[in-house]
Amino acid sequence: MTIDHVLVVGASASGLTTAEALRRKGYAGRIRILGDEPHAPYDRPPLSKQVLCGAWEPDRAALRTQDVLDGLDAEFVLGDPAVSLDTATRTVRTGSGRELQADAIVIATGVRPRALPGQEGLSGVHVLRTLDDSLALRKELLGASGVVVVGEGVLGSEIAATARTLGLDVTLTGPLEAPMALQVGPLVSGVLGELHSERGVRLRLGAGVGGFTSEAGRVTGVRLLTGEELPADVVVVAIGAVPATEWLADSGLELDNGVVCDSRCRAGEGIYAVGDVARWHHEHLGRLLRLENRTNATEQAMAVAADILGGDQPYTPVPYFWTDQYDAKIQVHGFLPVDAEVDVVEGDLTARRFVARYHSEGRVTGVLGWNMPKQARLLRQSVVDGLQAPTPTH
Repeated sequence: MTIDHVLVVGASASGLTTAEALRRKGYAGRIRILGDEPHAPYDRPPLSKQVLCGAWEPDRAALRTQDVLDGLDAEFVLGDPAVSLDTATRTVRTGSGRELQADAIVIATGVRPRALPGQEGLSGVHVLRTLDDSLALRKELLGASGVVVVGEGVLGSEIAATARTLGLDVTLTGPLEAPMALQVGPLVSGVLGELHSERGVRLRLGAGVGGFTSEAGRVTGVRLLTGEELPADVVVVAIGAVPATEWLADSGLELDNGVVCDSRCRAGEGIYAVGDVARWHHEHLGRLLRLENRTNATEQAMAVAADILGGDQPYTPVPYFWTDQYDAKIQVHGFLPVDAEVDVVEGDLTARRFVARYHSEGRVTGVLGWNMPKQARLLRQSVVDGLQAPTPTH
């Protein structure tokens, strides 16, 4: 089939990269990019750090200047969410009533934050996913004295670190025992917990949240399942996200923790998914995988652009993500199972400058560098070798 028109649903990093990769590969057809926000594509990692703390003006988070976007020769349809997809005709209907048809459709709608019961309509309770979320939270933090961050994952830990650098009284709470315990395992999360404590963050971990306390429609704190109440002027809920697939409910596509795709990131005939919303078959792992990180958004978009143009190659990345908290720069290559064996292979854990290697079922599955990015990168090949090794037999 000749591809004369590509529609990208999602003006995100993955959506923009798809369009840019198509152009780099010589595609001269029509490209339209549909976005539910009024903003041109922007980067999300700075929202919990540089934008939230005020080090960056909001426009610095833009992924490209307007001149560069104009040079892409793509039509941007912004501030108009997709509400349905007809897979037979490859037609997307939008909130304003537009009907956009294309030869190939790339779904790049990302995720939406999870919420807690009682959160909706309660003033002073925030999530952080969009640029507007970050600016609204920053405005409230500047007038607050105490903040409770609910969620000890990557985003919650970053927000807690940023709020503390702004001088706020910060409490971090969540059901796990240490910050980022699920993402990096007990050894490194323990070190991260020590760092947060030293910087003045109160850790109230290992207990779930039972609800909020409030007065006259304004949050006054968080109530834990233990009965303890944590007072706060502002509460940030960072308990993960779910793929933004509601608009695809009647599309006939397989939806299960994302848009389910084959190893080429194809969800259907002429329909692809990229970024946080895509759950595709990773041939080296032999299972479906969905990743929520900035690097995957870019790499998967480039793979999909190649496939649209006839590349027909499986997408088999080694996952990579990073986080910056205070003076700690943590880079992760591969997978870090919580039950993995962990060895510090370079540097010193107590000095907080080290590389840790993760083993599971006889394979190296991941490498983590704490303020040692170059050394961690050099050990990445051991992760590649581990992913490509035959599955151990028992």
